[in-house]
Amino acid sequence: MEQDNELLAELTTCEERVWEALVDGDISADEKMLHADFLGVYSTGFAAKADHTAQLDDGPTVTRYKLTDHRVMRLGVDHAVLSYRADFLRAGRRRSEAMYISSIWQRGLDGWRNVFSQDTAARD
Repeated sequence: MEQDNELLAELTTCEERVWEALVDGDISADEKMLHADFLGVYSTGFAAKADHTAQLDDGPTVTRYKLTDHRVMRLGVDHAVLSYRADFLRAGRRRSEAMYISSIWQRGLDGWRNVFSQDTAARD
């Protein structure tokens, strides 16, 4: 699969903003990056935008993270999916976790917004 390097860099930056919001406990930064109709699919079930931002009500949820093995695929003129591996440490935990994540991004007048995300636990 041939990579669109410009799109890959752009969406990686967007995805990192979401992760930085989790590290900083920054609800407004998280809200800004998520589409109003955001849907997350996680091992705990479905999450709307309000659910995703509410996880930050008590502060940061992630202490550190590293995103690797990025791949991007255009789904249309203004939609693309970014898939990657995330290795991270949740706040208050001692053991790191790893997941493969696919996030669909939609481009609008105000830039890219994350409209869908699905996490899959990595088996190491």
